Amino acid sequence: MTAQTPVPAPHIPVLLDEVLSALRPIEGGVFVDGTFGAGGYTRALLGAGARTVIAIDRDPTAIAAGAALVTESGGRLKLVHGTFSELDAHAEASGHPAVDGVVLDIGVSSMQLDEAERGFSFRQDGPLDMRMSLDGPSAADVVNEMDGRDIALILKLYGEERQAGRIARAIVAARGTAPLTRTRDLVQVCEKVLGAKRFGEAHPATRTFQAIRIYVNRELDQLVEALAAAERLLPEGGRLAVVTFHSLEDRIVKRFVQDRSRTVAQGSRHLPEAMVPPATFRLIEKGAVEPSEAECARNPRARSARLRTAVRTAAAPRPVDGRALGLPDVELSDRRAGA
Repeated sequence: MTAQTPVPAPHIPVLLDEVLSALRPIEGGVFVDGTFGAGGYTRALLGAGARTVIAIDRDPTAIAAGAALVTESGGRLKLVHGTFSELDAHAEASGHPAVDGVVLDIGVSSMQLDEAERGFSFRQDGPLDMRMSLDGPSAADVVNEMDGRDIALILKLYGEERQAGRIARAIVAARGTAPLTRTRDLVQVCEKVLGAKRFGEAHPATRTFQAIRIYVNRELDQLVEALAAAERLLPEGGRLAVVTFHSLEDRIVKRFVQDRSRTVAQGSRHLPEAMVPPATFRLIEKGAVEPSEAECARNPRARSARLRTAVRTAAAPRPVDGRALGLPDVELSDRRAGA
């Protein structure tokens, strides 16, 4: 019997009902899907009566794959190849300086994970790439050219990897024999340091792949900039929905919506009351919304998802401090291998 290539699971948008409930898409409304991916949220917004959806993706393959939906929408979908950190500029260029809602689904898409040639997954062998936009330095450039101390810092801050130093030293030792060019090369280094995967535990390469992917794509910086762009774009009553999949992302979104919705100063009751800037958002839910057990059973990728939502007030947008939101303070030496 001939072995068959596994068929990737179909893309299922996470917390879709909850996102639609938060955004309240109205007949004739205009919405931004800052992370188009396979088009799950966009299709749902169009189906709920949105007059226009401006969908953004930095991945050219996602844009190409969305061409059929553009045709199907009858002109209601505007597909933009670009970064969601500039979502306000993309919306304005599309003729919409203000919109009714913004949805962001942060992180790597299931399509990217399922395509071995993109190099995002430690479960499939492929080129060590991980670039969402298909340009700029790749994951292979990071592990083969960066100083070991910088690699360790990336793994620690972006992957929260406790064994960052050991893994970085193992990467440097391995590349001294031959460059790491495949995902399996990096997986083998991680397994050499941490051991093989055990049943019921996360794969030993999980945090390393996450860290390098986030660094290569500037994902957390892009997220901070996207939140600021959404605040600039949304008018009073406009709605924001953000889905995250790991603690670094969720921490940034949580601190942003908490800071922007605060009306009382934090601090000691013994100190004079501090001035609090006018709140730019009002929380829809005080905490994060998590997927149900039924959704997790249908879609295992939903397990770590968190949704945070807010409604824009009339207050003027404010500058954003990424460090205060939890953006890691990464100061790399810019040393190169062998330098």
